[in-house]
Amino acid sequence: MKTADFDYHLPEECIAQAPVEPRDASRLLVLPREGGEISHAVFNQLGEYLHPGDVLVLNQTRVIPARLAGRKIPSGGRVEILLLSRRDAETWEALVGGKGLVSGKWVEVEHGPRAQILADLGGSRRLVHFELPVESWLPGAGVMPLPPYIKQALHDPERYQTVYASQSGSAAAPTAGLHFTPHLLQQLEQQGVRLAWVTLHVGLDTFLPVTEQEPQEHQIHSEWCQVPAQTACLVNEAQRNGGRVVAVGTTSVRSLESAAQAAPPGKRVVEYAGSTGLFILPGYQFRAIDAMITNFHLPKSTLIMMVSAFAGRERILSAYQAAVALGYRFYSFGDAMLIQ
Repeated sequence: MKTADFDYHLPEECIAQAPVEPRDASRLLVLPREGGEISHAVFNQLGEYLHPGDVLVLNQTRVIPARLAGRKIPSGGRVEILLLSRRDAETWEALVGGKGLVSGKWVEVEHGPRAQILADLGGSRRLVHFELPVESWLPGAGVMPLPPYIKQALHDPERYQTVYASQSGSAAAPTAGLHFTPHLLQQLEQQGVRLAWVTLHVGLDTFLPVTEQEPQEHQIHSEWCQVPAQTACLVNEAQRNGGRVVAVGTTSVRSLESAAQAAPPGKRVVEYAGSTGLFILPGYQFRAIDAMITNFHLPKSTLIMMVSAFAGRERILSAYQAAVALGYRFYSFGDAMLIQ
């Protein structure tokens, strides 16, 4: 297995630059996991593919305005800080742009406090300590970080949040969830689909292409996740009663599969809270999920490797080829795929 095995050609015009309105008007490609014909729908028809007793698992993380501008002390040189993951209220792992920002150096955040570089974590990654808790000043100082392939400004920052986002901490959105509306969620509950919640704070490393020739050599960065007891109960109940567990997005998959690794025989998952460095490649045996809702992912990314592990590499690449030919929209603001 080579990283190049997960490459594909994507015309630039296929990369969605803005979300569709309303959210659930995006297209939905339905891919049978075990074989059979691909079908096509609109996302608001999702209920036609789910059944009473199914459990739909959604990541309720909320994107923070993680991009900060600042100046070096005392020189005044410009600095950019991109928050990645929280160590504690004042200390964050971050990408820091600017020369000479080694351990011990100080930065003044625009509209925020002073910060000190505590450690060099490799490349432009730094451990940064702020003089005040980040949550107290971040809304006035930070800017919402959009992926680099989105060239248009976002008029409404809430369109890069899911409608159920409630737990702040992500540097990027769990994009499969962007298609849901309150009405669609209510409709699914009324037809007997159970909603369950996890939290995984998404780091930007999730979306980066793998650069090593051998995927197994790629070092995936850990992210914090939580599977509450109530969610574990619903997932295990679905297993007993013949319902399916449908994960919304690769972040929900990683959360559930991390909880599955800690589960005893006879249970799919247990309550779980902590960091996860789970890297899912073809050959992985899924224990927690039966179906997955996901967007169309970047070539050679850990995410396309994960969906290939779930449905088979050739089947995924064939579906992607069909999606390109039919004008599907790709990446964060693009269309969705249901693999079942």
